[in-house]
Amino acid sequence: MNPADLGLPVDVPSTALFTDHYELTMLQAALANGTAERRSVFEVFTRRLPEGRRYGVVAGTGRVLDAVENFRFDGAVLEFLRERAVVDMRTLDWLASYRFSGDIWGYPEGEVYFPGSPLLRVEGSFAECVLLETVILSILNHDSAIAAAASRMASAAGGRPLIEMGARRTHELAAVASARAAYVGGFASTSDLAAGFRYGIPTVGTSAHAFTLVHDSERDAFTAQVASLGRGTTLLVDTYDVAEAVRTAVDVAGTDLGAVRIDSGDLLLVAHRVRQQLDELGAVNTRIVVTSDLDEYAIASLAAAPVDAYGVGTQLVTGSGHPTCSMVYKLVARAVSADPKAALAPVAKKSSGGKTSIGGRKWAARRVDADGIAEAEVVGTGPVPAALAGRQLLTQLVKAGEVVAREPLEAARDRHLAARAALPLSATQLSRGEAVIPTEYL
Repeated sequence: MNPADLGLPVDVPSTALFTDHYELTMLQAALANGTAERRSVFEVFTRRLPEGRRYGVVAGTGRVLDAVENFRFDGAVLEFLRERAVVDMRTLDWLASYRFSGDIWGYPEGEVYFPGSPLLRVEGSFAECVLLETVILSILNHDSAIAAAASRMASAAGGRPLIEMGARRTHELAAVASARAAYVGGFASTSDLAAGFRYGIPTVGTSAHAFTLVHDSERDAFTAQVASLGRGTTLLVDTYDVAEAVRTAVDVAGTDLGAVRIDSGDLLLVAHRVRQQLDELGAVNTRIVVTSDLDEYAIASLAAAPVDAYGVGTQLVTGSGHPTCSMVYKLVARAVSADPKAALAPVAKKSSGGKTSIGGRKWAARRVDADGIAEAEVVGTGPVPAALAGRQLLTQLVKAGEVVAREPLEAARDRHLAARAALPLSATQLSRGEAVIPTEYL
């Protein structure tokens, strides 16, 4: 099957219109006055973490690389811009041959970040870099928000597997991106088949309440499901009476029943009662899966419950209250002239209101203590101190327009687990607090 048949963005001929109108009008003016070809450095960063969060998670990097590769102004796109008179003919001619030819450096996907971390650095001419602002931010802001929520939930779950099941709670394409970001953040599987198809994420699912309700009895529904899917299936036991459903489930499937799912009620109380009942019936290896509007706090409250896995939907795909990371894409350095050999000069926004930035092309490193635990995020524009040379965080993702750092999604997932484990223990606290380590500027 073609991904386009599922409405996925991978076969869209161009990502060039995933941008804002003013990116193109800036380009037109820059082409007219000669600044378009000035060598420039843009950086993505956030001035602060979402309120109460102690670290952020970089997610969406792989999707950014795809978007940059597909950022092409084909005939249909150019005709749209011409008909709407968005830009003049000179600009349309320039766009017709657009290919990003610069360099991109960034924190590898799955890494953690803090206020001021230069998560992505885009270098090239002003013209080619400025056009990428919106598409890069839309991907990183969304995916990193979901991954941060997923990471908190995974930490709260204490090693118990988490199932992403929020597709019906968000836009159909956002659902696919959310499943990917959740997997980076520590989730084990997804209910969304499009995400499984596109990214190879394990998919799971059995039945909903409708399946029970369409049958004449709960026993008939369980019998049909077990006959079709085997004794290792998961039976949903809260359509009517939970205790009666558990008895029926074990009677139908036997003590080899794979799992039961609880989707309502006082989950802590019901889980204990169901565990006791399963054990008394001899189904000691039957697992308990809980769903029902879970977030990291609800998951943490179930830490002492006999729960084997969690299914999370709405709170995950909405970032558990923080659907964006407030990342920005700012020009931090530009050449003093259009000469390719001209020196770079730092530039920065200095307006009042808390939206200032620090100029200059930056590096970042994470200083650790004697036990290898992070103690500071160090960001600088000058020479890298020798003690931090081996701790630098930015890696090259694109070189002269060519992607050089593609990796399996599993690599990002594993990286995040390692990065989170190297943070101070207080990073896993769900209580509100400041960033778990400070950002220091050199």
